[in-house]
Amino acid sequence: MHQIRVNCLEMKPNKLDQLSSEITTEDIAAQVASWIVRLSEDLTSTDRAALQIEFEQWQQTDSRRAEIAHKMLSLIGQAEQLRKTTPLSSARVAIEASLTRSRKFSRTRKLGVTLMLVILLVMPIWLALQFYPVTYLLADIRTTNGEWHIQTLTDDSILTISSASAVNSRFDAAVRNLELVQGEIMIDVAHDSVRPFQVETRHGRIRALGTRFIVSLNEQTTTLTMLESQALIDISGVNSQRTSDIGTELILTAGQRVQFSNRWIGDIKAVDIREIEDAWKFRHLVVENQPLSQVLEILSSYHPGVIRYDSRELSNMKVSAVLPLDNTNKALYLLTRNFPIRTRSYTPWLIMVEAIDPIENHLTSSYQLNQLP
Repeated sequence: MHQIRVNCLEMKPNKLDQLSSEITTEDIAAQVASWIVRLSEDLTSTDRAALQIEFEQWQQTDSRRAEIAHKMLSLIGQAEQLRKTTPLSSARVAIEASLTRSRKFSRTRKLGVTLMLVILLVMPIWLALQFYPVTYLLADIRTTNGEWHIQTLTDDSILTISSASAVNSRFDAAVRNLELVQGEIMIDVAHDSVRPFQVETRHGRIRALGTRFIVSLNEQTTTLTMLESQALIDISGVNSQRTSDIGTELILTAGQRVQFSNRWIGDIKAVDIREIEDAWKFRHLVVENQPLSQVLEILSSYHPGVIRYDSRELSNMKVSAVLPLDNTNKALYLLTRNFPIRTRSYTPWLIMVEAIDPIENHLTSSYQLNQLP
């Protein structure tokens, strides 16, 4: 969970100007939020214009500042537009009307009204940050739970984005670069003899040497699955300490899959290309000897609500299965029929999954569920 804490009385953006490679997107977003709050205070037109110039100059010192500021202001604009069509807008109208009716507010009362307006402005973003990382909200392309998206990129490459995923796109005259921020994507790369095509994650870089592949990202690792031709994995620029015998680079060919982190590259495994393609086409989840807790983690990204579970309680259960991703309730039902688990639905949006007898599940159990009914 990512939170932005803003104190408009104490935080001074001009004291946050030191940038380094260690400063995260969340840090910069907090600084931008501070600027937005200050610009929302009760200022004279002269002071506001001067502060706006300072804000613009601050953005110009680093491209990340400008990019994140633009995206956050865009989010605020979208929230503002949405609020105009909801009952919440009437509350703001009442506040603004009370502010304009009298010009004899005390400084304290003016500040109170200003803070109320700022809360109405920032609250939708604050609520969003309770459920989504800043990097997800600021991504160029993103999907929500249960949503799939197919997009033709400017170079005619085809990008398929799975549920709850986010991507940043940076194409220029020298390189075609996608940053996978969250989730899973499939790429059908268009030919370009001049500009290489690469996908970056927090764990390393994948350079396409052919056409089609899938990249999946979780907190610990990135997984590359090759469907056609080859791709080069390079983790040399992420972390200098290595534990992999393979080294910092690896070429993967069609029909192969590998996991890697910023410290190691795992063993190559063979995959059934037809099965993988069908899984994407028909929105199926195909897993083999995978911990049930990880399967539930994947299903939760496709579920329109929240799936809660104790990963330690369920991690010893291994499953091989083909499950429907476009019907997570059915997927959970199939799991309860084949595992010693039960589900409890508290609302249509909250499902709890728990072991029927956790004490008896201390030994690893494997379950085969390869057919969809």
